[in-house]
Amino acid sequence: MKTLKNWTLVKQDHSQLILTLDGKHSLHLYVLEEKLFRVLIKRQQGLALDRTWSIAPQQDVAWEGRERESLAGFTLPGFTLEQRSDLLIVSTNSLRVIVHQPLYLEWEYKTEQDEWKPLACDRPTSAYQLNAHGDGVAHYQRRFAGERFYGLGEKAGPLNRTGRRYEMRNLDAMGYNAESTDPLYKHIPFTITRRDDVSFGMFYDNLSSCWLDLGNEIDNYHLPYRRWQAEAGDLDYYLLLGPRVLDVTKAFVRLTGKTFFGPKWSLGYSGSTMHYTDAPDAQHQLMNFIRLSQQHAIPCDSFQLSSGYTSINNKRYVFNWNHEKVPQPKAMSQAFTEAGIRLAANIKPCLLQDHPRYEEVAAGGLFIQDSESDAPERSSFWDDEGSHLDFTNPATVKWWQTGVTTQLLEMGIGSTWNDNNEYEVWDGEARCHGFGNPIAIKHIRPVMPLLMMRASMEAQQKFAPEKRPYLISRSGCAGMQRYVQTWSGDNRTSWNTLRYNTRMGVGMSLSGLYNVGHDVGGFSGDKPDAELFVRWVQNGVMHPRFTIHSWNDDHTVNEPWMYPAVTPTIRSAIELRYRLLPYFYTLLWQAHADDEPMLRPTFLDHEHDEKTFDECDEFLLGRDLLVASVVEPGARERTLWLPANEHGWYDYYTGEWFSGGQTVTLPAPLERLPLLVRAGAALPHSERISYVSPQDDTVRELKVYPLQGAGVSHGMLFEDDGESWGYKEGDALWLSWEITCSADAINVAFSRKGDYQPAWRKIKLSLPDGERRRLLVNGVECEVWGL
Repeated sequence: MKTLKNWTLVKQDHSQLILTLDGKHSLHLYVLEEKLFRVLIKRQQGLALDRTWSIAPQQDVAWEGRERESLAGFTLPGFTLEQRSDLLIVSTNSLRVIVHQPLYLEWEYKTEQDEWKPLACDRPTSAYQLNAHGDGVAHYQRRFAGERFYGLGEKAGPLNRTGRRYEMRNLDAMGYNAESTDPLYKHIPFTITRRDDVSFGMFYDNLSSCWLDLGNEIDNYHLPYRRWQAEAGDLDYYLLLGPRVLDVTKAFVRLTGKTFFGPKWSLGYSGSTMHYTDAPDAQHQLMNFIRLSQQHAIPCDSFQLSSGYTSINNKRYVFNWNHEKVPQPKAMSQAFTEAGIRLAANIKPCLLQDHPRYEEVAAGGLFIQDSESDAPERSSFWDDEGSHLDFTNPATVKWWQTGVTTQLLEMGIGSTWNDNNEYEVWDGEARCHGFGNPIAIKHIRPVMPLLMMRASMEAQQKFAPEKRPYLISRSGCAGMQRYVQTWSGDNRTSWNTLRYNTRMGVGMSLSGLYNVGHDVGGFSGDKPDAELFVRWVQNGVMHPRFTIHSWNDDHTVNEPWMYPAVTPTIRSAIELRYRLLPYFYTLLWQAHADDEPMLRPTFLDHEHDEKTFDECDEFLLGRDLLVASVVEPGARERTLWLPANEHGWYDYYTGEWFSGGQTVTLPAPLERLPLLVRAGAALPHSERISYVSPQDDTVRELKVYPLQGAGVSHGMLFEDDGESWGYKEGDALWLSWEITCSADAINVAFSRKGDYQPAWRKIKLSLPDGERRRLLVNGVECEVWGL
């Protein structure tokens, strides 16, 4: 690659500087916000891809994408420019960049003491590189002692990415190793760099396959460095100043789009297995799931219909119903609906070459086209070859939405499970319609699943406009949180997967994907033994997405009742999930409204505590609930570090109080998931242990975990009808409280906003066992408050 060296300032306006590089390229330095800058390099003054689908600072992008140079949605605060003979200094009140000659950028941030301090720096030697004779771009930055790297979305291994190299190339990584396999399903080239004094984020808005080296590579001719390199596309990155890690994550979500606020029932248990739909009597097997759930008193809100319902022999054919397996799809759907269980059907964006409708779709030009002929591209897919649908073609979108509507929605299946959408099209020059402006697939592979899920969502919205849709997608890129819930793909059964899937989920959450989960019990491999299954369910119920899903090598099925001896323990874990649904739903609201992560590493709220940065198996659900999953066979105790905070933690079950900043060992019998609650918090609970039905959810309890001494804390509860858009017009309940603790009293003061009237009319308050202070509600000594 050719190193870019010499620059000349050619233009300045209210939002950017433009530099000419080596007389033929250009660098655009944008000041988008006080703490958000952008660097865009144009090869030969032009762009490889003049659109983006990831950047959505205020609203969703158009189907055809957002103009790459658009500044819409940013405040453009302006900047000051200082020029010297061999450098430029561009500053806001919080962030500044120094442009050196030869080209490298040095970043500084302003402290609360009004001092400028180092933030980041390009490698002074060969910072920016372009392939002089084709595709390929690279960016090198300095690495400094004490830096830790996080982010990158869905990645295997430790949460701390320092010293490792990663690749973004979406693959169907069936049975992956959660500790080491790379690449995986998603494309999110976003890193968080954390230092003791400050944190910042870097997002490369490039959708081609790329590599991020965070200290694995060394070179004697250069200072320690980190590298981003892409096989094609543009060098276009955003730098986001924290100062905290949480600030960086929230800023990244604001940059790439709000988390979609799905229906409440999407937080319930979702059943699934490929075994049922692969069976010759699939409809009978599926109906039996309803009976068994009721027999074993397992609450369930949705079921994911695996792709076997579309099969011809052993292969899958999207929008085809195998009526020998499922003779009465409408009757089956109705039975699930009457049981309170919604169906989400698996759909795939590739048509096998012998698909009954292949020739029709090919004749319509709806596939991605081969790079060297007028024929559809052909790629390996499901033990055969097939052609991928081109969602940059409006005619394809229309065809897809017709299929979703007629083959699923009109059959009573209200949700879509967008699967196998990694788009493993390795003819990089294969042609996409590009909404009338053709694009090579190498530039936009991860956009295809994004547009697929958008097409599915809009079909669902059109069919049922009064309801918030629910969708799932396995693959995608930054911005997919605008549409779907996601999961970590086809994991393999092992204790190690349980341990490292948790890190994968937290890593996705740090990278803007808040509504996540895993295939509980493991998707592939032999079935989990009873102990592993219990511990996996206990872990899974504490994730936003809770699904037991499998395609076991030994032809068994992961089901809540698969081991009668531990079924009561499985049931107890799922019941705990349902009791906590008001808390989960409030977290989903806060993720949507306030960009707050639902899953959180312990350091996210306790950066002052250096021990929280150690690799660990615990995580926070919201700010208030510390989950200490058991991930080792035979363990009946759980030792963990309690993050240092001012007021300590309570054992969720016993009410025992612990000071923060210490190692504790908690009992962890097989029947119990160790949980702790932040002192000062209050957790809302429901007594309804059944599918979500707001009109039948008549009891609400607020478990208060007061400060040990004097002080004030706050919290909130969100409620609505669970599935409409009424909250946009104020038809919701935002119940806030302030808990004031003194030596002899605990006063909980409530205030409410919104017009929604829940089925429960009073909220009961409870305190931990052993708490002797008087309980007051709005100044009156009592244990119940009425709406």
